[in-house]
Parts: sequence; C-alpha cells; structure tokens
Amino acid sequence: MQVSVLAQGGARMDLHPDIASAAEHVRKMYEIGITYFDCARVYWEGRSEEAYGIGLEGVRKNVFLTTKSPKRTRKEAEQDLEISLRLLKTDYVDLWQMHSIENQGDIDRIFAPGGAMEAFEAAKKAGKCRFIGFTGHFDPAAHAAMLRAYPQWDSVMMPLNAADPVYLSFEELALPVACDQGLSVQAIKIFGKGFLLRSLNPTECLRYVLSLRGVGVAVCGAATQGQMEDNIRAVRNFRKMSLEELADVRKRALTGAGVYSGPAMEYWKKRV
Repeated sequence: MQVSVLAQGGARMDLHPDIASAAEHVRKMYEIGITYFDCARVYWEGRSEEAYGIGLEGVRKNVFLTTKSPKRTRKEAEQDLEISLRLLKTDYVDLWQMHSIENQGDIDRIFAPGGAMEAFEAAKKAGKCRFIGFTGHFDPAAHAAMLRAYPQWDSVMMPLNAADPVYLSFEELALPVACDQGLSVQAIKIFGKGFLLRSLNPTECLRYVLSLRGVGVAVCGAATQGQMEDNIRAVRNFRKMSLEELADVRKRALTGAGVYSGPAMEYWKKRV
C-alpha cells in the first residue's frame, strides 16, 4: 500500500469540543492531502471513531483507515471490531491492531486458546481487515518478543524520536527486529509529547524519525489544520539525514531537554 508519509492520529480528537468539530477537522486533513487515518476503539471513549466515520464519509475508499483493540480475548476483540466498523461507517478497516502491548502477560493471553489472535486472523480471512499489527509504547523488549512470537504481522507501531536511544530504546531493541522481518513501521511520540520542542524544531523531529530504517509513516496528533500544514511543509522536500546528522540531533535533543530527558520525559515507558 502507498500512503501519505504523515498520518492523522486519532488520540487527540479529544482536543475538539464535540464530535462535529472533530469530524470537520478530519475532513480538512483529507482535503489537504492526508490519506492515512489512525484511530483506536478506546480513543475519546469511541467518539474519535465516530468523528472519523462522519469526516470520511464518501471518501472512505480513498484513505488508509486503521483502528485498534486493547482486548486480549477473541470474544472481546470481535465485539470491539464490530463497534469500530459501525462507528467508522465501513465494512472493513485497512489495518486492525492489537493495542498497547506491555509485557509477556499480554502476549501469553493473546496467543492462548480463545485469545485475541484468533479474532484478528479470522477478521483478516473474512475481509474485515486487510492487514494486522500491534502497537505499544511501554517496553521495547515486549515489542521484540511480540514480533518474534508471530511471523505473519503486517505492521508494528512504536514510539520513535531523537531522545529515545537514551532510555529503553525502541530504536535499538525493537526497530531492528521489525526491519529484519520486513514490516511496515508506524512511528509515534515523534515530538516527545512536545518536550523535544525545547531543543529541536518540528522539522528536525520529523526528519529524524523518517530517516530511520524501516519507518514509513509518522503519526501526528495534529489538533488544528495549521499544525498539520506545518508538518506537511516539513516533509514536502524530505531528505534523509546522514549518520552524522542523526547523531547531532540525538545529542542536541538530550542536552536541550535537560531534566526532561530519559524516564522523566518518556513517562509512557516502564520504570526500571
């Protein structure tokens, strides 16, 4: 599949005052050229999916539409998917993902008899999703274990940014495994929840992540048209960073972030 290198993230739909205004934002994102729309069953208690369904009505077949389920059993995951399809106003999603993998316990439940893996494989076979993958931002070791546990993933989503290498690095521990398997990688937390903007500009943040091996899409939680237009300008004439440039950005990301580097900044990762 060929998609826009930038994706609209659904997690920040909750910054809009209501579903109607969120749906209007989604439609604007499509009109300015975004074709990848990321969502999840749990975002905004389901209202994000509802906003996507309204905002993409009539253009569904022109976009790459995703959603996610955090459920670990077949029955619960199947129920999630049926609700997602109804709210998204579609009979299939392009990518359905197991959401927020944290530890070996999650993996064991997913692959156990009656686990969520059965729902995902059945949905793909039935045409309710075209591709399957998983997401998480808690522990790169769990990501690597999940990748090795199943040889037929189509994609994986993980946090990647210029400060990531200093602490429980997904770039160092999980990304190489995904690349070796030839998977599509979606990057999140590109701006470090805004903390990295203390030391880097948005263009540097985006160029850094999109220069990493295997990364095909940067998911941006833009809440305004202006934010996404800034992101589009940053990648319009995209050129990959050299190894020297990558190293320089990593260094400035940490020195500029100060006390906000490591676990103090990346609070979404597990504590060790």
